Amino acid sequence: MLQGLSLVLYAGVLVYLLKQKPLWLRLENKGSQHLLFGSAAALFIMWIFRTGIYPGLNVHFLWITACVLLLGFRLSVISASLALVGTTAIGGESWEMLGVNGLLGVFLPITFTYAIYNLTFYRLPKHLFVYIFVSGFFAGAATIAFKMGLLGSYYALEGIHSWQVVVDNYLILIPLLLFPEGMLNGMTMTMLVIYCPLWVYTYQDRYYLDK
Repeated sequence: MLQGLSLVLYAGVLVYLLKQKPLWLRLENKGSQHLLFGSAAALFIMWIFRTGIYPGLNVHFLWITACVLLLGFRLSVISASLALVGTTAIGGESWEMLGVNGLLGVFLPITFTYAIYNLTFYRLPKHLFVYIFVSGFFAGAATIAFKMGLLGSYYALEGIHSWQVVVDNYLILIPLLLFPEGMLNGMTMTMLVIYCPLWVYTYQDRYYLDK
């Protein structure tokens, strides 16, 4: 029941985004196309290297926060969706779980990390270190915890795995992943804003450097 509902909701989100004119205006630029598919390839590679004991309770780097900061909300959803379909196609995920993984593992984490970025932009001082450490490092760590909490709760509520199994084999790993995930996203954004700031959709010198 929830799998079908999740698939409908996820498909609805994708259709809505694909109908947005600003998305296609950005994709008219070849640079944006390269960033979109390059990010999808990077996500795909990160997501196929995973570990886990029980089906569905897989652990891997997420890197969604850096993808959101690099591409913006719309393109990051499309890019991560391409990576999810690719991961599913090679057997990393089941097709029956496509809607759940898309909604709980892609769309909601992207929305969550984009909300943190917006709160940081409007509520905190516009400083380069705030952008890197809060929007990059902290948001990356918080987002992987959020995503694992959502998926773990789904498996427990659906009765696929007992709550004790989810806690002992999945949620217990969250503290171990917070720093590496935060570091991965923070370092990615540090390198990008230093060497390729024009690539980063959410970054502009006039906000963070020019005074």
